[in-house]
Amino acid sequence: MKAGHHTIGLNPVLGADTYEGLLALLTEVTPVVEAVPPDAALADVAGALRYFDRDAAGLAEIVRVRALARYGVDCTVGVATNPLLARMAAQDAGAVHTVPDDPDAVAAFLADKPPTALPGVGQATARTLCSYGLDSAGRIAAVPLPTLRRILGPATARRVHDWARGIDPVPVTPNAPARSMAAEHRFGHDELDPERRCRALLTLADRLGSRLRTSGQVARVLTLTVRYADRSTTTRSRTLAEPTAHTPALTATAYALHAALGLQRARVRSIALRAEGLTAAELASHQLTFDPVDDKARRIEAAVDRARARFGERAVRPAGGFDTC
Repeated sequence: MKAGHHTIGLNPVLGADTYEGLLALLTEVTPVVEAVPPDAALADVAGALRYFDRDAAGLAEIVRVRALARYGVDCTVGVATNPLLARMAAQDAGAVHTVPDDPDAVAAFLADKPPTALPGVGQATARTLCSYGLDSAGRIAAVPLPTLRRILGPATARRVHDWARGIDPVPVTPNAPARSMAAEHRFGHDELDPERRCRALLTLADRLGSRLRTSGQVARVLTLTVRYADRSTTTRSRTLAEPTAHTPALTATAYALHAALGLQRARVRSIALRAEGLTAAELASHQLTFDPVDDKARRIEAAVDRARARFGERAVRPAGGFDTC
């Protein structure tokens, strides 16, 4: 097989050290590794085939064995000739899933995929497409581009049309993962209730805030990742008004990210929050508000942190309240 890229999908709720270790493991195979937080990475292995005397699927097996032996992480790996197909292949069941470098094979692989399976297509775009009967990648690929432009607009139509045909010109770009801290909630069943999702977000924001304050750090960016019943994901990020570890600020941003997705009756499997762009709290500035409510909230937060430090994480839990979610 003509090898291009493979993507590795890691088990959720990975600690930062484990995730970075797995990225380092990939660099033992190829230096062209792109971190895709919170739980994945892309690797261009074209230059490694001759050295290891294996095809891309064989290299994927090496990665899986090493990840399991060193970190106890059972990875799923997609192998294809571009990042788009590799990421989609990694979402399919099976340890290693390969999409052959053949137009007919690519078309067959994509034919029945729902629009949300295409990385970059969110729930709102998918609903628009489905309202026109374009409920699969195969049907999107078959519709004339001018028609798709009238539905989605020129720029989005071009991208979605290319994705539906398995076209992705974006190369794997080596990068270093930003310092981050993550928390995830996995529902016991496919969750359709937005109030339960909001309750999970409140818990995650509270957990992240506590961990940030305990470690003396603040976050500049908050990222929300929603995983659906069909194993597709949507990820959205927002830069915070100021670097913070304040739970209400993190919660409000998490609620805003969730509301912007317009999930409505989406079948959600898990929700994850990742605090990114971490920096030492003493190096960050804080805008004084002279707001007695904010001051009181911060005093209560400090008291909660002291209680948890003494009696454990479960000593105090966040109260419900979803009026802004």
